[in-house]
Amino acid sequence: MSLFRQIWLAVIASTLIAFAGSFLASMLTARHYLTQQLAIKNNDNAASLALSMSQLDKDPVTVELQVAAVFDSGQYAAVRLIDPNGKTMLEKTSPPAAGDVPEWFVRVFPIVSQPGQAQVSSGWNQFGTIELISHSHFAYKELWNGALKLLVWFAVGGGIMGLLGMQLLRRIRRPLDAVVGQAQAISERRFFSIPEPTTPELKSLASAMNAMVDRLKAMFAEEAARLEQVRREATLDQLTGLANRDFFMNQLAAALSDDDAPASGSLLMLRLGDLAGINKRAGRETADELLRRIGLKLNELASEKHNAAAARLNGADFALLLPGTQNPAPQAEKLLHALNDLVAAGLIDSERIGYVASGIYLHGQSIANLLARVDGALASAEAQSGLAWCRADSDGEQRATSNADWKKLLDGAIQSQRLRLIDFPVAGNAGQLLHLECPLRLQAVEDGEWLAAGSFMPMASRLAMTTELDLAATRLALARIAAGAPAVAVNLSGESILEASFRASLFAQIASRKDLAPRLWLEVSEIGAFKHFDEFHAFCDALRPLGCRLGIEHFGRQFSEIGRLQRVGLDYLKVDGSFIRAIDTNLGNQAFIKGLCSIAHNIGLTVIAEGVQTAEELAILPELGFDGATGPAVPRN
Repeated sequence: MSLFRQIWLAVIASTLIAFAGSFLASMLTARHYLTQQLAIKNNDNAASLALSMSQLDKDPVTVELQVAAVFDSGQYAAVRLIDPNGKTMLEKTSPPAAGDVPEWFVRVFPIVSQPGQAQVSSGWNQFGTIELISHSHFAYKELWNGALKLLVWFAVGGGIMGLLGMQLLRRIRRPLDAVVGQAQAISERRFFSIPEPTTPELKSLASAMNAMVDRLKAMFAEEAARLEQVRREATLDQLTGLANRDFFMNQLAAALSDDDAPASGSLLMLRLGDLAGINKRAGRETADELLRRIGLKLNELASEKHNAAAARLNGADFALLLPGTQNPAPQAEKLLHALNDLVAAGLIDSERIGYVASGIYLHGQSIANLLARVDGALASAEAQSGLAWCRADSDGEQRATSNADWKKLLDGAIQSQRLRLIDFPVAGNAGQLLHLECPLRLQAVEDGEWLAAGSFMPMASRLAMTTELDLAATRLALARIAAGAPAVAVNLSGESILEASFRASLFAQIASRKDLAPRLWLEVSEIGAFKHFDEFHAFCDALRPLGCRLGIEHFGRQFSEIGRLQRVGLDYLKVDGSFIRAIDTNLGNQAFIKGLCSIAHNIGLTVIAEGVQTAEELAILPELGFDGATGPAVPRN
C-alpha cells in the first residue's frame, strides 16, 4: 500500500473512530442524565402535589380539580390517584409523543420516565398515593439537539483534520529529504535528531543516524561535564567559588593589555581583619561559612557588570575587577553593608571586621603599579577603626566624557569615515597564516590619536551605536579582502546581533560581495553569544549560506555552555587569553585545555589560542591540541 493511501486511511479511520466513540459516549451519558432528571422532577412534583392535596378537602371535585390543574400543564403523560388498596381513584393520561424527533432516534436511544410517587394523607390517615409520569418528548428534543451539535462539531473537526492531514502528507512525502538534511547538518557540525519515518526503507537509516547523533551528544555532554570540573579545579577557589589568584592575575593582565578591553576600570580589594583569630575562636566551620558568604556577595557584584571578575587572592584577601567602571563607590558600599551583615550574624567580631580599598586603572598600566597603589590604600583602611574604605591615589585617571560628547564624537567619526582596521596575524602550528585578526580603530578628531576598540565600544554599546560600527568594520574587511588579503576576521558586538535589522543589513552587505565571503571570518565574544543565544543562532543560520567562517572569541569562562553549540554550526573557537598565560607551567589549565580542544575537534571546530605572550607558551600549544594562535609571541611574516 502506498504511503499516500496509508496516511489518508489513517486520518479517515481515526476521525471515524473518534467520532463514533465520542458520539456514543456523549449520547449515553446525556440520556442517563436526562432520565435521572425526569425521575427527580416526577418525585419532586408528586411530593408537592401530595402535600397540597393533603391540606385541602378530599371531596371528589376538589381532588379532580387539583389533578387536572397539574395534568393540563402539558408536562405529564399520566397523573394517577391510587387508594390505599391499590385501586385507581382518578387517572388522566395522554398518548406518548416524541415531537419532531425521528422515530429511529427514539428507538436507538429510548428514554424511560420513571414515575414519581407521594402519599396523600387525610389527617392521620392515608388518603391515597399520587403518581406522576412526565412526558419524555422534552428530553428527546434536548438529546436530539445535542446530537445535531455533535454532528456539526465533528463535521468541522473532520474538515480540519483533513486539512491537517494534507499538510502532514506533504511533509511526510519527503522523509528522505529529512535524512539528507540531517547528514548535511552533521557535516556542518550541527547535531540533531529527526523523527523516524514510518516508511520501512528509510526508518532503519534514520534510526541509525539518530542513534549516532545521540551517542555523540552523550559523549559530548559527559566529556564537557568532566572538563568543567577540571576547569573549576584549575581556576576557582574550591571554598568560595571565586577565581583563584593565578587565574585572576591572568584576567587582570588581559584587562590592562588587551586591545579590545575597556580603556579604564576599577579594582576593589577586601581584606578580613582577623581571619586567623576567627578561625581560632569560632572554629573552622564558622570561618568557612564567613568566606563562603563573602564569595557569594562578590560573585553577585561581578555578575552585575560586563566582564567583571571576582577572586580570592589568599586566605583573607579578595578582589573585584570592574572593567569600564570609573566609580566603584556603589560596589564598595555594598561590600561594607555585607560586612555589617556578617557582624550582625555573629560571624565577625565587631572590633576588627574588614577593610576595602579601590583604585582606578588605565589601559597599558602595569599590574605591579596598580596593585601597589591599591595595597597602599588598603593599608590606610587598616589603620582606621571599624569598617573603612579608602581610594588609591590617582594615577592619571581619564576625565569623564558625557554621553552627548561621545555620541557627537562617534557620529563624526562614522560620517567622516575616520575608521580603520589594524591587523594581527593568526598563524597555524606550521607558521602558515590562517587569517588576519583586524580590530577596529577610531580617530576622534582629524589628525588625532587612533583609539582602540576598548576606548569607544563600551560607550557605543551604551548609546546603541554598535550596529553602525560593526557594519563599517565589515565593509572595511571586505575592502581589504578585495585588495588581496588572504582572510580577514572582524569582531561583532553581542548587542548588534540582537537586532534583526542589523542581521539583514549585514547579510545584504556580504551578499553583494559573495565572492569574497569565504575569506571573511566573523566572530562574537563568548559573553555576547551565550547571553543572546537565540539571536546568535539566528545570526549563524542567516550568514552560513554565504560561506563566511563563523566563530566565538574569548571562549572558556562559560565552558559549561559548550553543549549549546552543537546545533549552531560554528567553524572555530578562540580560547580566552586568561587560560593561555603561563600555560607552559600551569598543569591544571593544560588538562582543561586538552579536553576543550578534543571536544571542539570532535564537532569539527578549529581551536585558536588568544593572547600568546611568550615563546614557551607558543611552543606548547600544538601539544595541547591548538590549531593556531595569535598574540605578541606570534611572529609577523
